[in-house]
Amino acid sequence: MGSESRRMPRRTVSGLIDVVDAMTEDSIGHLGNLSVGGMLLIARAPLAEDGLYQLRFSLPDAEEPLEVGAHVLWQDVGTANGQAWVGLRFLGLAPTVTRRLREWTHHAEGDGH
Repeated sequence: MGSESRRMPRRTVSGLIDVVDAMTEDSIGHLGNLSVGGMLLIARAPLAEDGLYQLRFSLPDAEEPLEVGAHVLWQDVGTANGQAWVGLRFLGLAPTVTRRLREWTHHAEGDGH
């Protein structure tokens, strides 16, 4: 992936980090990768096209989960039956959430992940 065209560094997530729809409290999938600007969600089922969501997830070693507003930019059929890969852009992040995401994604640049 030498020609990274994204404006913000992304960090691939190791292990399964559950993502919850904060409005319904349903687990909707897990993180694929994450940046300050958005995320790849490996969803259990497709989400609403162009939909807006309030999502919650915990970064590894974090004491409190993050809650983010997110907009569906694109989605594709995943490899498992019924699964979807969903690209989401974050909306109106609180400064503390932005800081935590920036620290977590930039930490990857120095640790070989």
